[in-house]
Amino acid sequence: MKTAVVEKNEVATSSLRINNVSKIYNGSITALSEVNLDIPEGEFVSFVGPSGCGKSTIFKIIAGLSEPTSGRVEMINASNQETMIDRNDVGFVFQHATLLPWKSVLDNVTLPLELKGVSKHERHERGKEVLEMVGLAGYEKALPRQLSGGMQMRVSIARSLIAKPKLLLMDEPFGALDEMTRQNLHYELLKIWEKTGMTVLFITHNVFESVFLSTKIAVMSTRPGRITNVFDVPEYERDESFRSTPEFSHLVGEISKGLKH
Repeated sequence: MKTAVVEKNEVATSSLRINNVSKIYNGSITALSEVNLDIPEGEFVSFVGPSGCGKSTIFKIIAGLSEPTSGRVEMINASNQETMIDRNDVGFVFQHATLLPWKSVLDNVTLPLELKGVSKHERHERGKEVLEMVGLAGYEKALPRQLSGGMQMRVSIARSLIAKPKLLLMDEPFGALDEMTRQNLHYELLKIWEKTGMTVLFITHNVFESVFLSTKIAVMSTRPGRITNVFDVPEYERDESFRSTPEFSHLVGEISKGLKH
């Protein structure tokens, strides 16, 4: 298994700011309450918290799929100026692969470019590039039913990368996979993140997974969801041996305590 070294981005040119974001549904159900978080460009940030605490709601607001009741999400550039998020710079990987069963792997991956009117030749060339990036070169003509669950999730990730996003949102993408497949995808995801330099926001219920992947971990409370703590994960080499080190165990324990409180 190849190792991956995860380093914090010390000189970020911009950051994503979640500024006092609250969300109330139907006038009475408060899903989020004054959520605040600054995320420097190039970070890998995991969100952990109990079910129903609003993690997915935050992601939908960032992606422009839902509007906050109050507060805002914005980009802060190097000159400390506020700008709107360019939705074309955002990729989204959902909990399920959500592939079109009648389309080939290549056509599923290139669908976002097809909807934008990109020529068939250009989108297929780009599609082959991202399929190679996720380890699926040679599967361009396969149908989703011919793939394993892990391979289908790779196709979903490739589709989210096709437009070269600067910000990738991943809503518990590995939750339904077996442990071996999940760990293999951890390494693939880290390699993609290192290669592209994009910012990744990742939802998981698995504390071990969050420590292994992230540079920061945001712990959320029960509903109404708030960020109660943010843990910085030191730089280290991601390999199998790290999972059994005292540093790994200590971080897992601290985050687990944070979730209980």
